[in-house]
Amino acid sequence: MRQAKLLIILFILLLAVGCGNGKEVEEQEDQAVSGSVGDYEQLVEPNNILGFSLLDKVDPDENGNILISPTSALMALLIAYNGAEDITKKEMEEALKLDGLTADEINKANRALLDILIKDSEGVELSIANSIWLNEEYHFKEEFKKKAIDYFDAEISEIVLDNASVNQINNWVNDSTNGKIEEIIEAPLHPDMATLLINALYFKGKWTYEFNEGNTKDSMFFSPESEMDVPFMVLEEELEYVENESIQAIKLPYGKGEMNMQIILPNEGVSLDEVAKEMTPESWKELQTQFKETNGIIKLPKFQVEYETKLNESLQQLGIISAFDNNEADFSQMIEEDTPLWIHKVKQKAFINVNEEGSEAAAATSVEMRATSAIIGDDFYMDVNRPFLFTINMEESNINLFLGLISSPEQE
Repeated sequence: MRQAKLLIILFILLLAVGCGNGKEVEEQEDQAVSGSVGDYEQLVEPNNILGFSLLDKVDPDENGNILISPTSALMALLIAYNGAEDITKKEMEEALKLDGLTADEINKANRALLDILIKDSEGVELSIANSIWLNEEYHFKEEFKKKAIDYFDAEISEIVLDNASVNQINNWVNDSTNGKIEEIIEAPLHPDMATLLINALYFKGKWTYEFNEGNTKDSMFFSPESEMDVPFMVLEEELEYVENESIQAIKLPYGKGEMNMQIILPNEGVSLDEVAKEMTPESWKELQTQFKETNGIIKLPKFQVEYETKLNESLQQLGIISAFDNNEADFSQMIEEDTPLWIHKVKQKAFINVNEEGSEAAAATSVEMRATSAIIGDDFYMDVNRPFLFTINMEESNINLFLGLISSPEQE
């Protein structure tokens, strides 16, 4: 029985780089640079484009599920971008839709994005961390190091390539994701590893309108090739809602409404794949203009997913080619040594849990670099009993922290 895929593209998110207890390269200043108001907007479109582009490029796990964070991937890659030159730099700019922006504008936008994403308000917890782990045999160029600290708030540590360093790095990831992602790398470290760039993101949001646990009851969820009994939560409330000939969509706010989860449910006879393929940054913007406060009922399945993926092939399909080629990559602006560097692997692990109280999600992205040796109704009834699309969205910036397609909402 085929388990349907769950596609979650965790949208924002933040190239996390923050480090644990390594030997620090130097004393690092706290918040050395602050982004200007509005600068972050220059990364909203590239972030959302990357998310929708990856939607059908990543591979499902053995259960048919996918869960990723485009924002975490974007930020991790932007750290590497600061060390790139010539064709490698150009490919990264074009693939990440950054052409037209200067490197300085990109970095300032990232700093501003970090500033607005660090939230700890009533009902919403959002943390971001960036860390860079450097093989002690190498030395970063001063300009690269300064940009990593100033614009990515990155902590930089030198390490020996041994199992103790593996534990140290994994402990940092575990701490930075509140224990939701226990490890990102495995021992032993490759002897050619020069540096490891890591982004970690953690989100916990309490529903503005909680689902009453007493109303949760098992019901049938209809996957493309099977039926399953899963617990459904029920809420009756006035919420932002839209429906048209293809979908029903709703916003479930967190906290004071500064963030939300958006559920996009294909209508009967419309496949999830059809809706996903039509979802572009442009159609997403248009959809956001159509929501209207409407009273109604939503039934939503509880779900929890853990996932990991290697993003090399997907990023190459988007146009980042030379960065993964040990003969063609040009990261000459990263380290002082003449040794050429290239990206060996971009890996991401992610977690999400959705229940009556709210949602908890986390993601970690590592970039391992080696050296070469609508129609609106007056009211609605929304029964989410078939595959659906969802996002976790920051209302003010309209940046998607998470995006997913749920076809199999089974509990772990």
